[in-house]
Order: sequence, then structure tokens, then C-alpha cells
Amino acid sequence: MENETMEDFEEELTSSFRVIKEGERIKGMIVDINDEVVTLDLGYYAPGVIPLSELSDDPDFSAMKDLKIGDSVETIVLQREDGQGNVLLSLKEANEISAWEHFKELMEQETVVTVKIKESVNGGVVTYLEGIRAFIPASQLALTYVEDTEEYIGKEVETRVITVEESVKKLVLSAKSVLKEKEAEHDREKMAMIVPGSIFEGKVESLMPYGAFVQMDNGLTGLVHISKIAMKRIKKPSEVLSVGQEVKVKVLEVKDGKISLSIKDVETNTSEIVTDVIEKFDYQCEEIPNNPFGALLSGIKLDE
Repeated sequence: MENETMEDFEEELTSSFRVIKEGERIKGMIVDINDEVVTLDLGYYAPGVIPLSELSDDPDFSAMKDLKIGDSVETIVLQREDGQGNVLLSLKEANEISAWEHFKELMEQETVVTVKIKESVNGGVVTYLEGIRAFIPASQLALTYVEDTEEYIGKEVETRVITVEESVKKLVLSAKSVLKEKEAEHDREKMAMIVPGSIFEGKVESLMPYGAFVQMDNGLTGLVHISKIAMKRIKKPSEVLSVGQEVKVKVLEVKDGKISLSIKDVETNTSEIVTDVIEKFDYQCEEIPNNPFGALLSGIKLDE
């Protein structure tokens, strides 16, 4: 180089004759990529080479696609001399060292990472994160246990790191964690749209001594306190309700992420509406002379 000084030349000369040790981390610039090796300029008297088998364990990794000439990469020295005058290097070992440190950060910060499912194995699926093999249990692949994990092969899923054990190379991810958070956010949005006094169709999910949990047709679940189940006093919800029974509920209150419902207030509302309609109709019929409907309704007495 034109601007290169004698000091720069001496530094390069010293660097080229430095002693490289096996296991050492060393950086180099990619100068060639072919079907057998990736060649690096190490600023050393001998070039460095990375065999394709030492690039990554990820079966989808491609030297031609994922690397380019001019890139600076960090590697681990496997052999100072490979028999052909080159320094034998490993990219995947260097990546693995930094990756495990990064995985701990991802787990602590609960960072969401997107991965692609590669294969189905006993009890779950396998994917790769930063070139490291990771496992997603069938119980962590969706909101419920996944029986047929084959259908997930090739799909991209959002996950969080939940287990990092570098000593045994154990990396476990969870998609369920992300899905539960999204579901909770969706429920909060739906809850914010509910207006107290609204009436919903619902189904009894479970019965407790203190009341019944009912899933409304908007997917949210609320509690009907035992005092709000029936017009008459009952000792336990099972006297008048059963799991799976379809009911109508009225929203009494939405507070702190909880929904208070009533069944008996729906019945009260219905009675008031029917009474009001009949009274209005009866009044209108009386206004019409010789109206047979008015005469008919005049004899009807509503129970108090």
C-alpha cells in the first residue's frame, strides 16, 4: 500500500511469524469459497482453511449462501499445520462458544427468536439456533400437547429459550410461552371491549363450591357466583347446573382481568321485557274499540 510505513511493515512481519496455538481463537478474512474449504487470510505466513464439515451443524447452512468473500470471521485453531501448509480451522466451534454465552442472555431477557423446524423426533422436534441443535418438546410446541409433530417440519415458529446447559449441550426452546403471551394479550383486548350489562351465550366449564365458571361465546371465561346462579337459594351450583350446559349470562363487572357474570339477572331482564311488551300491547289494544285481542289480553294476569 502507498501509505504503508516501515512500522506497519514490521508489525505485519512480526504477525506473520507469531506462534499460533491449537485451541486459540483467531480472526481472519475470507478470501476464497469453494466446494471443499473456505480459505482465510490470517495475516500469517500460512493461510487458514475451514473444511465444510467445520462450518456449521445446521443442515441448511450453505457456505456459498451464508458466507461471502471479504467477511471477517472468528475461528478456533484445530491444527497449526494440516499437512498441506495450511492452518486448519473450525468456524462452528468458535460460533458454539459465543452462542452458548448468548443463549444465556436470551433466556434471561426472555427474548423471542424465530426458528425453523428441521425434523421430528421422539417427544418433540429439532431445530437450530445460531447453528446449535435445539429441542422443542411436544408439550412446548403449541398451547396444548402436539401428538403429530411431523406436521410442523419446515414451519417457522416463534420461541423462547427455556433451558441452557452448555456442559451437556442441552438447549431447549418453547413456542408455548410465546403463544400464551399472545393469547393473554388478545384476551385483554377482547375484555376491554366488553360492556357491563351485555348478555352472552355461554357454556359451563367447571363447577366450584362458590360458583360456576362459564366460557362465553367470545372465548373469554367468567365466574358466576353461587348467589347469581338462580332466583332461589341453592347450596351448591350442581343443584341447577352441569358441566357443558349452555346458559345465557349477563356481565356484571370487568375488573383486574376478571369477569363477574350472572345467570339469574338474565332471567330477571327477560321477565321485565316480556311484561313491558305485553303491558304496552294490552294498552294499545284497549284503545281500539271492539278489539278482540284487547278483550283476550284483559283477562290475562301476570304473576308478581
